[in-house]
Amino acid sequence: MLYEETVHILSPYPLLTLSHYYFFLQKYIIDLTYSTAQKFLLDGKHEKAMPAALHALRFSTEVYGSSSVQLVPAYLLLAEACVGVGHHLQASKYLSQAQWIVLRTPDCSAAVQHRLHRSLGLLCAAEGNLEQALYHLANDIYLASSTFGLKSIETSVGCFHMANVFFRQNKMDVAGSLYAEVTDIWHAFLMKSVQTQEQIHKSRAEKSPFTEDKEISEDNMTEAQQAEAIQVLNAVLDTREQALKQQPGETAKVLHALAMLYYLIMDLSKAYEMGTKAFDLLKQLPQQESLEAIGHLLKLITSNPFYTK
Repeated sequence: MLYEETVHILSPYPLLTLSHYYFFLQKYIIDLTYSTAQKFLLDGKHEKAMPAALHALRFSTEVYGSSSVQLVPAYLLLAEACVGVGHHLQASKYLSQAQWIVLRTPDCSAAVQHRLHRSLGLLCAAEGNLEQALYHLANDIYLASSTFGLKSIETSVGCFHMANVFFRQNKMDVAGSLYAEVTDIWHAFLMKSVQTQEQIHKSRAEKSPFTEDKEISEDNMTEAQQAEAIQVLNAVLDTREQALKQQPGETAKVLHALAMLYYLIMDLSKAYEMGTKAFDLLKQLPQQESLEAIGHLLKLITSNPFYTK
């Protein structure tokens, strides 16, 4: 059935041979198994992620060969799944395979290398080797920032993991600064996303047959990025709320970021809850620069036809 569907999709290309169809079928299965494993990992279902990740590795090996850099993402998924269930030795073996491939690939992209260093850092942190974890996470941040930019959401995830390591070392000032950096990056990204979405809605409402279309670029998050954002920002919020030394301004900023995130993914009741908490917290502070922005967000949430109290 899967083969017939794939052939039907590719039918506009009659010059493709059967071997080409088979290649596209395998490529489709790689993408499917990879995304399935990734979804299980994001949901914290590490054991269920293992079979899908193994299939992704198997088909990647058949298509690209055993020493291709295309195998690295599957090895990283397998390592993450192993760390999640406490199988550190097996995770180390998968990461060694990925590391060997990267070292044998002179033109390996920084995007792949930063993910490898992140996985190595998380394994070291899980094993309690915190100094080595910081080394790998520093490389993760450097490589991610050189590829995506210092203020990118990709770089922020490495900063978050590094903050967690400093937190475990009881270096609260350093950890707090990194958590603040993570919050700032996500807050700026989400603010821009909300403004862009508002512009698109406004443009559609005002559109007439006689006006030219104005393209507004929309920087949509992937499903994986959405899940990662929820995980990271909620973890930062928990840390802020449980800290001995309270910083209400920083807590309000995380709440505002979460409110925008939930609004964008259409979890409107959660968006309203977080937005209201941020608004109430900011009202108690002498500096209230974000109060207007949060108030506007709450109006967007409550005016949405899908919002119900």
